[in-house]
Amino acid sequence: MVSLVGGIIALILGIIFIIQWFGLFIKGLMATVPALLILGGALAAYLGIEELREKSSSDTFQDETSELKSEVESLKEEIKVLREEKKAVGKEKEK
Repeated sequence: MVSLVGGIIALILGIIFIIQWFGLFIKGLMATVPALLILGGALAAYLGIEELREKSSSDTFQDETSELKSEVESLKEEIKVLREEKKAVGKEKEK
């Protein structure tokens, strides 16, 4: 209940002060809006650069991943060949 009454009082005082000091309110907006645009633009540019960096690093990661996959496949084939050779040598020793 106290916050309701306090909120209503703050609302009424805010309306009265904006009407009474409208010129100062506009000057405050004129000082604040360009600063907010500069800061917002700088933040957006920074986030865009970070997104580009992340995208390029993920592309590099995918390239490395495909290279590693092909290397693993070639190693599997080599192991398969070596096992077959080992089996063939083992059969020759049995004879």
